Amino acid sequence: MNKSLLLVLLLLSNAAFCQAPDSAKSVPPPPKQWFQAVSIRGYVQVRYNRLLETNPDLQCEQCDRSWGRNGGFSLRRMRIIFFGQLHERVYFYLQPDFASTVSGSSTLNTALLRDAYLDLGLDKANRFRVRLGQSKIPYGFENMQSSQNRLPLDRSDGINSAFSNERDLGAFVYWAPKATRRLFSQLVKDGLKGSGDYGVVGVGVFNGQTANRPELNNQRHVVARASYPLQLGRQLVEPGLQAYSGEYVVNRDQLSSGVKHRPDLRYPDQRVAGTLVLYPQPFGFQAEYNVGRGPEFNSRTDSIETQRLHGGYLLLNYRLRYQQQQFYPFLRVQYYDGGKKHERDARSYTVREAELGVEWQPVPSFELVTMYTLSARRFEDHQKPDNRQRGGLLRLQAQLNF
Repeated sequence: MNKSLLLVLLLLSNAAFCQAPDSAKSVPPPPKQWFQAVSIRGYVQVRYNRLLETNPDLQCEQCDRSWGRNGGFSLRRMRIIFFGQLHERVYFYLQPDFASTVSGSSTLNTALLRDAYLDLGLDKANRFRVRLGQSKIPYGFENMQSSQNRLPLDRSDGINSAFSNERDLGAFVYWAPKATRRLFSQLVKDGLKGSGDYGVVGVGVFNGQTANRPELNNQRHVVARASYPLQLGRQLVEPGLQAYSGEYVVNRDQLSSGVKHRPDLRYPDQRVAGTLVLYPQPFGFQAEYNVGRGPEFNSRTDSIETQRLHGGYLLLNYRLRYQQQQFYPFLRVQYYDGGKKHERDARSYTVREAELGVEWQPVPSFELVTMYTLSARRFEDHQKPDNRQRGGLLRLQAQLNF
C-alpha cells in the first residue's frame, strides 16, 4: 500500500471518529412510557373523639360519624391517590377512599370513589383547562382544601352543607396564568395550608345530587368562582367569591315515613359565598360566609320546605417552626342556620361552635392534631322534631402522609 492511500484512510477514519459524538447527540431519547408519568401518594387518619366528653348525644353526622354515643377509635380516611401528566396537555387524578361508610349501612371502612377526572389543556401552557369527571365543586376555600392540609378536624357546617363530600360529576373550565398556578401549588408544598389549584376563574355544570349518587332530574347545577392571591408586602392574601344554582331532588331513601314534602321532591338549591384568606406567615386567618336557600325540615309543619340559610366561620392560626418541627395552633368559631339537604328529611340545623387546637408535625410524614370542641347544636327531623344538644369533647387525630 503506498503512502498516499494510507494517508487518505487515516484522514477518513479520524473524521469518522470526530463525528461520532455529534451523531450520538443527535439521536433523540426514547419516548417516556405512560406508566413513567404516574405518581402515587396518600394519607391515613386515625381518630378518637371520646376524651372529656360531656354529652354523648351531641353528634354531627356530616362531620364525623364516630362522634357521640358508641363512638370509639375510627379510621376517618385512608386514601391512595394516583395522578400524573400523561401528555403536556393531559393530566389525570384518581382517588379512592378505603375508610368510607355508605349512608344507611353499618359497615365501616368500605372502598368508595372520591375523585376520578382528567384535565385537558386548551393551550400549551395549560392556562385554560377543561376538567371532566367526578371532582370537587369550586365552591368554598375550605371545601376545596384537602383534609390532609386542613387544621380543624372537620369542615364547617355552614360551607360544607352545600355538598356532601364536596364532590359531584360534571364538566368545569379553569383559567389561571402559569405563574399563579405555580403559586397555588407552592402554597400547599410550603406548608401554608393552601387549597390547591382551582384556577383564578372557574365555571362548570354538574349533576347536583352530590358524589356517588345518580342524577334524579334533567336539570344541571351551575357554579362559578373567582379567587386571586395578592402579595401585600411579606403577606399573601387571597379573596374569593363563588356562587351556584340548581334544583335538588331529595332522595327517597333519606325520608322518614310520614314526613310531608313536595310530590316531586324537587327544591331550589342556590347559594353565594365570600372568602378571605391570609396565609400564615406566621399569623394567618380564614373567613367564609354564605347565604342562600334550599330544602329544610320545618318542625312546626312537619314538612320539608324551601327555606333561607346562612352561616360561616372565622379561623385564626399561627405557624411556628422549631428546627425540623412545625406547630400550628388555631381557633375556629362557626355559625350555621339552615338545612342539610343530603341528610334525613333535609335535617334542620342551628350550630354555634368553638374549637381550639394545635397541629404538630415532628416530621413531614406524621402529624398529630389535638382539638377541644365546645358545641351547641339543634338538629331536627321528623323522627326527632325537638333535638337540642350542647357539650364539649377533646378530639385526637394521628395522620400518616406518604
